[in-house]
Amino acid sequence: MAMLTAPNQTVQADSGTTYTYRRFGRAGGTPVVFLQCFRGNIDIWDPALVDDIAAEREVILFDASGVGGSTGQVPTTVRDFARDAIAFIDALALTTVDLFGFSLGGFVAQSVVLQRPHLVRRLILAGTGPQGGRGFHAWSEETRGHAYREAQDAEDLLYLFFAPTEESRAKGMEYVGRIFTRQEDRDAPTTLAVRDAQAEAIVDWGIPSAALLDRLAAIQQPTLVANGNHDILVPTANSYLLAGHLPNAELIIYPNANHGFLFQYPHEFAGEVNRFLSAA
Repeated sequence: MAMLTAPNQTVQADSGTTYTYRRFGRAGGTPVVFLQCFRGNIDIWDPALVDDIAAEREVILFDASGVGGSTGQVPTTVRDFARDAIAFIDALALTTVDLFGFSLGGFVAQSVVLQRPHLVRRLILAGTGPQGGRGFHAWSEETRGHAYREAQDAEDLLYLFFAPTEESRAKGMEYVGRIFTRQEDRDAPTTLAVRDAQAEAIVDWGIPSAALLDRLAAIQQPTLVANGNHDILVPTANSYLLAGHLPNAELIIYPNANHGFLFQYPHEFAGEVNRFLSAA
C-alpha cells in the first residue's frame, strides 16, 4: 500500500476529536508520525518522499483538530498543537514514535518532545526553526500575499516552496503533479479558519527571544535538521540555530532550494531520513 492508495481512517481521542489519518508502510519498527505545514492537509505530503520512507518503516499522516478531515477546534498556539498531536498518538495507543515535522509541524514536533520527552525516539526537523528564532515573526508583504491568499494555486506553492530558478520551479511543477495524482478519497481541504488559527500560532512562536533557545538543550533525542539554502518562510539561519543548540543533531542543507526542499529532493531526502532512522 502507498500514499495514493492508503484509505483515510479515523480514530476518536479522549478529547472528543475524531482524527483523520492514513497509516501504511512497513510495520514492525517505530512508526513515523508526520506533522504538516501551514494550511496543509494530508495530501500536501509528497508521495515520492513518503513512499520511499514507507518502504522501510510504517508512516502515519494525520490532520490536527479542525484541520482537513478532523473534527474539533483548531489550536491557536504551538503548545496546544503539540497537546493535540499527543492526544492523537495516545488515541492510537502508541507508546514510542519517531516524529517528522515540516515547517509549523517542526515547531509542533519540538513542543511534543518537550512536553512528552519519553514518547519520541528520534526527531526530523525540516524547514523549521526554534521558538524565538530569526526572521519568521513577520513575513514580507509579498510572502504574506502568497501564504494568506484565500484560494491558493500552483503559483503560490512555487513561490513559497521553491527557489526562483528554472530548475527548482520545474521540480516544483513535478511536485504539484504528484500531490494531485490521487483523485478519489482525497483529504478535505483546509479552511480560512485553519489558516488564521495556524497563523496566530506561527506569529507567537516566532517572536524573537534568544533566551528561548536554551529550551533546546532539553531535547536529547537524535535529531536530523534539514532545509533548503534559501528558505523564505522559516529562514535557513534557523536550521543552523537548531543544529547548534540541540545536543545531538546533524544538519543537511540542500542547494538551489527554498522551504520545500524536501519536495524538490524527495528521493534524496527520504534516503537521508531512512539512514538516520535506522542508525543504532
